[in-house]
Amino acid sequence: MNMKIEKKYIPLANYFSATKNPTVTLQFTEIEKIMGQSLPNAAYLSYSWWKKTKAPAKHYLAWTAAGYAVKYVEPKRYVVFDRIEPTNDKGNAKANENILLIRTAAHGDASSLSNLQKKIEGESDFFLYGHGERLLSTQKTRKQIIEWNQSGHSLILLAILNGQHVGYLMIEGYKAHRASHRATLRIGVKKESQHKGIGSLLLKKAEAWASEKGIHRLEVTVLETNSPALTFLHEHGYESEGIRRKALMIQHNAYDEVYLAKISIN
Repeated sequence: MNMKIEKKYIPLANYFSATKNPTVTLQFTEIEKIMGQSLPNAAYLSYSWWKKTKAPAKHYLAWTAAGYAVKYVEPKRYVVFDRIEPTNDKGNAKANENILLIRTAAHGDASSLSNLQKKIEGESDFFLYGHGERLLSTQKTRKQIIEWNQSGHSLILLAILNGQHVGYLMIEGYKAHRASHRATLRIGVKKESQHKGIGSLLLKKAEAWASEKGIHRLEVTVLETNSPALTFLHEHGYESEGIRRKALMIQHNAYDEVYLAKISIN
């Protein structure tokens, strides 16, 4: 009889499915970031929880279905998984390959997401908020995640690289029927994780979700001096539509913002 994996462990299963690395080592905190929620107490208290491979337990399917087994557990710290089913593509079975997962943010991600936003905004002068300006509490972020997931027209995507939250993309749609075909994008990737295809994958996932929801116009604003972002968006089919003059004041200097959009409707 085929068993279905528990819903809370599906992101972890997707993470293992995304890699062919012979060994995967994950901190307990990294596993929880991948899942978007906490591990059960038994995972922290019992080595046997990790070694279970029989019903009624189902959590182990998250790694065994991808051909991995638990090799070692350092209680309350980390778990080492070994690949027990060899991959047919030996060229890809290399250690230390990056494992990238894109998933919808869950309410358990609130603290990590709010910290991630502050971190990314503090690394750049191209965002609305400067370093230390954004007052973003875990409670407020949790409320936003829950409301957006329930709305059907807005969504937050998280990029998880090797067990760490490194980027996000927010799609904010409109309740009004006449504007329900469009949404605004906000995207950010940590400086150390840029140039690894994360932004492109976030956009791809966002555009696929938008299409399913009948959203055919995606809008974004970019600071005029943010050449890398403008180039990135143009390469992905976004067209400049106009300028909002003197839109932001940064260190007493006024800067324009560029309006861009991608339309997938005739």
